[in-house]
Amino acid sequence: MNNSWVKYAINEINADAQRSADTHLIRLTLTGFPGINLYLKDESTHPTGSLKHRLARSLFLYGLCNGWIKEGTTIIEASSGSTAISEAWFARLLGLPFIAVMPYCTAKRKVEQIEFYGGRCHFVDSACEIYAESERLAKELNGHYMDQFTFAERATDWRGNNNIADSIFRQMKNEPHPVPEAIVMSAGTGGTSATIGRYIRCQGYDTRLVVVDPENSVFFDYWQQRDSTLRSPIGSKIEGIGRPRVEPSFIADVVDEMLRVPDAASVATAQWLETQLGRKVGASTGTNMWGALQLAAQMRNEGRHGSIVTLLCDSGERYLETYYNPQWVAANLGDIEPWKAQIALLTSPQ
Repeated sequence: MNNSWVKYAINEINADAQRSADTHLIRLTLTGFPGINLYLKDESTHPTGSLKHRLARSLFLYGLCNGWIKEGTTIIEASSGSTAISEAWFARLLGLPFIAVMPYCTAKRKVEQIEFYGGRCHFVDSACEIYAESERLAKELNGHYMDQFTFAERATDWRGNNNIADSIFRQMKNEPHPVPEAIVMSAGTGGTSATIGRYIRCQGYDTRLVVVDPENSVFFDYWQQRDSTLRSPIGSKIEGIGRPRVEPSFIADVVDEMLRVPDAASVATAQWLETQLGRKVGASTGTNMWGALQLAAQMRNEGRHGSIVTLLCDSGERYLETYYNPQWVAANLGDIEPWKAQIALLTSPQ
């Protein structure tokens, strides 16, 4: 083992963390929710444009420190896009070959970004095939399969160390309601929800962790039934979240509540958020925000005040050909105008 190269690689990754400032916490002022503050943790400002930059950094450190990644190791990942983009960036930083195994339906912009960072895309027909194909490639090439779906929950230090949960609570400390009623987020690997849920318990906060799940994902059913054999034959239309199987990194017992969100509601909410922020966001952010709005409405109806935090996962510029293309939306989701009308009614002064 070349210890000098490993030391160099770890130093490079730690240097990247120091160069990256913390992401912004945006307060969204909605007149329809008096006394209730909604916040978006803007993860799109990372160097690779999404929440997955944190995960990729942790996975590389985990692989290096475990002796799995060495000089010249080919890195392979099963990913629908954002994790692969971030891992391709880190692989380029360390001079390592990178291959992303992904479904053919992955957004073109994501494929282009992976290739821009020097990665290669290896396509399969469905999301269900990415795991076995990644394992096969790693064995064939004597490479390392990062396996975000297994290692996401253990690669990140959930006790602190500037993880996303620690960052949220530090940034909230001067707000009118510094301890959120709830943190709302969607699950892809399950790693971020595990980190936030564990951190909340470790620090003794009364904040609830609410996980929102799109259609054709098994996380919601697993949370209710605890059946790890659940499978969905159809992949999620909301890229980056929802899974056709129960991922090892999804820790159901740290989740206080789950909501299932229709795909059309996710996209409608993402498009509505553009009118509030002045920029496009991805559909997973729409899923998150739909859940946050439901909780805000519940608090309003009960006469409660407080704060709700959710995540802005990535920019909508990656999805111009899908979620912001009326033809694609009509063909894949149908008419989303009724959902936009629901949002307008939900957020209007009562």
